Amino acid sequence: MTRTVFVVILILSMMLGTPLSNALDGEWEITPASEKAADRGLEWLAKNQGSDGNWGCNDLGLVAMGALAFMSAGHLPDRGRYGTNVRRALDFILINAKPSGLLNVSGGRRDMYNHGLAVFVVSQAYGMTNDRRVGKVLDKGIRLILDVQCDDGGWAYEAIQKTRGHDLSLAVMQAKAIRAAMDMGLEIPPERVEMALKFIRDRYKPYGEADGYRYGNDPLSDRPGCFTYNGSNASTAMASAGAVCLQEFGKYSDFRIQRSMNRVMEDINERMTTKLSQGQIPFDAYAMTYVCQSLYQAGGKYWKEGYPKIREAIVKMQSAEAGSETHGSWGANGRVGGREGQLYGTAVSVFALTIPNRYLPILQKGEAKSTSVAKRIKQ
Repeated sequence: MTRTVFVVILILSMMLGTPLSNALDGEWEITPASEKAADRGLEWLAKNQGSDGNWGCNDLGLVAMGALAFMSAGHLPDRGRYGTNVRRALDFILINAKPSGLLNVSGGRRDMYNHGLAVFVVSQAYGMTNDRRVGKVLDKGIRLILDVQCDDGGWAYEAIQKTRGHDLSLAVMQAKAIRAAMDMGLEIPPERVEMALKFIRDRYKPYGEADGYRYGNDPLSDRPGCFTYNGSNASTAMASAGAVCLQEFGKYSDFRIQRSMNRVMEDINERMTTKLSQGQIPFDAYAMTYVCQSLYQAGGKYWKEGYPKIREAIVKMQSAEAGSETHGSWGANGRVGGREGQLYGTAVSVFALTIPNRYLPILQKGEAKSTSVAKRIKQ
């Protein structure tokens, strides 16, 4: 589906009051309970946002996630029930963009975490609105990502170009922003994309020792394994993050995707029992973002078997204490605490529950566009 056709369908569906998801896939993806949970989450986000639009938070990445939750549910700036809320969140991000294009007003160690996530969300907003003010911030934000890409294809925490990038998490955030910008028509040098993908692939690690008898002669493809944080420290978050990134760049046949998705499914099945019995969502907010995207992008058995389990766990763990300040929200499950943790956890949970809507441009599956025909946003 092209972006132009997608935007037309989105606007028509909002005018007619018809969910886009109804026309795209099976009814099993969204249940009455998950729809109500998403609605309660949106109500909490709207009620607690504040006039500044930032939920009292100066991490632009977390503010961007708040905006993404609304957009994933089909609300555009100044359109729909929560149009004002989307506009406030985006305005907070746009007015805090630095002259360099950096989207971070926290400490330097938060530079590229906040920047990559915020640029990704800004790209989704531009794809859904064609707002030139949003486009200018997106253009400068992508240029900064390219300017500070390290020699090995990764990125450092600070917005500084170095010899070596730090970890997979940082690289995936920037690569996803680049991929989304390519969808919006920005020109990206192909060699920069290949550098980033090489860095990401190099963080894949097979399990155990090479064994020609059990796994064949290929030291990688025939052995179980998954993406890791930095060449070690395998986790569900990194397995799903790496898989999402390769799929968004159209590398569907890369063996690393299936190997990593097998790890994700194993962890989903294991955590459904242990975490739920402890009264917790199976994954923290950070991991949940990538887990749900990876299931969707992989499709097939991963989506049909894995997503309903995650969806039901999210619905079950929503705060349902009527009249309380937390009613309708979720926590971030330890990664981020306090009110910021509620913002993060609630935004991610709403996003996860509304992925089946397919409102966001990044959820329109397809091969990455050729950069040879991409054009820079008009100023």
